[in-house]
Amino acid sequence: MNSNKVITGTTDGRIVWIDWMRVAACFMVMVVHSVEPFYLGGEGSYILTPGDAFWSSLFDSLVRSCVPLFIIASSYLMFPLRGSAADFVCRRSVRVLIPFVVWTLIYALVWGEPLQNFRDLAFNFSYSAGHLWFVYMLVGVYMLMPILSPWAAKVSKRELQVYLAICFFTTLIPLLRDWLAHGELSVIYGTSGLPRQVLYPLWGECSWNSYGVFYYFSGFIGYLLLGLYFRRFVGDLSWAKTLGIALPCYLVGFAVTFGGFLRRVFESADGIFPVGGKVSEAVWWETTWTNDTVGVALMAVAWILLFRKIKASGAFYQRVLLPISKVSYGMYLMHLLLLVPINGYFRSWLGSGTEGVLGFWTTPLQIVLSAVISFICVAIVCLLLQRIPKLGKYIVGA
Repeated sequence: MNSNKVITGTTDGRIVWIDWMRVAACFMVMVVHSVEPFYLGGEGSYILTPGDAFWSSLFDSLVRSCVPLFIIASSYLMFPLRGSAADFVCRRSVRVLIPFVVWTLIYALVWGEPLQNFRDLAFNFSYSAGHLWFVYMLVGVYMLMPILSPWAAKVSKRELQVYLAICFFTTLIPLLRDWLAHGELSVIYGTSGLPRQVLYPLWGECSWNSYGVFYYFSGFIGYLLLGLYFRRFVGDLSWAKTLGIALPCYLVGFAVTFGGFLRRVFESADGIFPVGGKVSEAVWWETTWTNDTVGVALMAVAWILLFRKIKASGAFYQRVLLPISKVSYGMYLMHLLLLVPINGYFRSWLGSGTEGVLGFWTTPLQIVLSAVISFICVAIVCLLLQRIPKLGKYIVGA
């Protein structure tokens, strides 16, 4: 089947809805990080009031599928590869790795202890810039693309559906582990002090083997295959069919993520707020928020269905949205440098919880203001950086 037959909404070689989705996903990331101060704090986890628990779960659940959307966009545009693996690696290195190195060094200098940060960079990103985990995952997916591309170029619709079904099943496994463990999972701590949940062993997993039968189908590979499926086999659906699929997917996915977080928070609180503890508690609260869970996956499907209906490529797209889309990777890399102080300013100005200037409504106002102002400021900075002669594209990845 000719994949170009199902690509809709193209303008000057660009797929318009992908640009809209990329910009929206970038904004969603900033919403996620504007929520974090309302459930992270103290020893690691801290929620001041039941209202903060509600608003944190509401806003974060609404946009939690933002990271999968980036992988779906990359898959839709590049998978399977059209050229050689060497060409792909060279192009992606310039686009992804050089800006990543630039901003990694900046974070190492401005946050935490620079000397220790530089030592740690040989083994991992700086935990003070936790969002940089995304790049490591993205590079891992890119490394697999050349291997999977020959298969992806020939796979049939039914065969791909079978593999997608297996990947979808793996999104139920984190919830199954939680249920079998009867609540909060055991947590171990590494030398960094960061927690890692001890997995309830399933289907071949044990203390000496983490690679169970579904290991290689889990994680972000499902989103890579999902982008391929939409490109190859999903045509231009009517609005009625789009909404008939997207709305149930989104509502079910949202119910899982929103309800799952709130249930765990109130179980921890046992009727008493503030509630908090070590960061391991927040890790448990976030069980239904993780990218490899069913709620996030369902909402990702809904979002891609809806964005594919966008064909607007007029003046706003050309002058505003397209330029922002081109620097969206740089925006992702640098945004915490501005979002953190902006968020802190609004919290100090408007107050917290029921003591805030608007009482129950203070928290949502802070989240919205932090996300919107941060997005605008970060976009302006990246657009200006892009204009630096010869160096701009290496800073923002445009």
